[in-house]
Amino acid sequence: MFRMWAKEFKDNRMIKDITVVDSASEKNRTRKVFDAVEEICYAFDLSKPIWLDKNIQEFQRNDKTRFYQDNFIDQIEFDFLEIHVIEEDGE
Repeated sequence: MFRMWAKEFKDNRMIKDITVVDSASEKNRTRKVFDAVEEICYAFDLSKPIWLDKNIQEFQRNDKTRFYQDNFIDQIEFDFLEIHVIEEDGE
């Protein structure tokens, strides 16, 4: 099972969070990550963030990253969105 935890922060406080679960065995990890981000954005009513090189490197290294205003086309009402893979298949 694959689980991703997403949190919105404003003024160093978590204002929203959601956990997305994907148990599809036919999808690869990348597809699960992008599907989870899409589901998170739908739940939080956000446009999809743009993955900058910094986000890709951070996510590959730590299984988590933060998206700031620079990652969104629309104006956001929070400081950043953090995503974190909390469970991978086979763990």
